[in-house]
Amino acid sequence: MFAVTNIDDILVLALFFAQGAGQHNATRRIVLGQYLGFMGILAVAVAAAFGATFLPEAAIPYLGLLPLVLGLKAAWQAWESHRDAGEDDEAEADEGGPGPLEVAAVTFANGGDNIGVYVPVFATAGVGGMSVYAVVFLVLVAVWCFAGKFFATRPVIARLLARWGHILLPLVLIGIGLLILIEGGAFGLGSAA
Repeated sequence: MFAVTNIDDILVLALFFAQGAGQHNATRRIVLGQYLGFMGILAVAVAAAFGATFLPEAAIPYLGLLPLVLGLKAAWQAWESHRDAGEDDEAEADEGGPGPLEVAAVTFANGGDNIGVYVPVFATAGVGGMSVYAVVFLVLVAVWCFAGKFFATRPVIARLLARWGHILLPLVLIGIGLLILIEGGAFGLGSAA
């Protein structure tokens, strides 16, 4: 269940790890952000399983605005970086790469399918079963982070991500944002499922 709802996160994590390659504390920030975002997903799924919701159902498709805005920001930064190539960017190099809140926002916004799958399972599993699922999922987040970093550091993939990651990350984030908005029917873009 975790793997099916998070398969796209490996690509996003690999792009984040590639973006933070060689940056001080980048791995720590990315892993922290992934855990923060996933704990938000778990909190919403657990609350919904108990009958409470933090957001009205109609607001959920608008979570797609988070990765969309982050993707546009990343595209702008890539464009600025390309335009200003040759200028001194050492200050940025110390803390470059994604911050934990950026990673958390993308993880949470991309978690609509997780919540949709987890809620009925959690509702029928009871508190004990839900606790087991939560612990297993949190362990699997570490496995996912390891896999994302592993893919980002394979020589062939690392070269591709180093060359194209500044283009791929914004495109993937914008694509995820648009997909969430369209599939959810936000702004009347698609048919709400």
